[in-house]
Amino acid sequence: MSGTGKSTVLGELAARGYRVMDLDDEGWGVEVATPDGSAMEQLWREDRVAELLASGADAPRVVAGCAANQGVFYDRFTAVVLLSAPLDELRERLATRDTNDFGKDPHELERILGDLAEVEPLLRATSTTEIDTTAPLAEVADAVEALLTASRARHRRRHRALRQVRRSGNGNVDRPRGGDPRVDGGEPSRVCET
Repeated sequence: MSGTGKSTVLGELAARGYRVMDLDDEGWGVEVATPDGSAMEQLWREDRVAELLASGADAPRVVAGCAANQGVFYDRFTAVVLLSAPLDELRERLATRDTNDFGKDPHELERILGDLAEVEPLLRATSTTEIDTTAPLAEVADAVEALLTASRARHRRRHRALRQVRRSGNGNVDRPRGGDPRVDGGEPSRVCET
């Protein structure tokens, strides 16, 4: 959702040393007509996003963006975070921000308000966590960082347990077919901010 602070939070996480990527930036998405032709919607370029997320150790730990097809990638994230803010706060941010002009035009603002009413409930239903961005930036970034830290800790515990079972020769481990790269290869946890 435009104006919720995705870019600002991403910047703060980058300043803390995390690899981040804003998929709302040019080149990651395309504007297409909705299936009924009544409006336009943003789609992520699935080939590019899939390649980005498969880039191993160089892959970003946190990605941000909002697109109609983002759910295609949810299984590749350890958390999907909805950043939200009240309507009055969004209006104020859109009117006063100087990093992005989107939302200043009355037609764009109308589209954003429509998305708030129609799309945000869908994002809320499919997110794993919602964070209210009216909190101070440091607190919002701390909350996202806590998700990354908790996820890494879970993966380390699971990896240690699998190694222990392998050493014991028990063999009664229910492993995902083809292995689980988050466990076996140590793939970093990832968060998607919408």
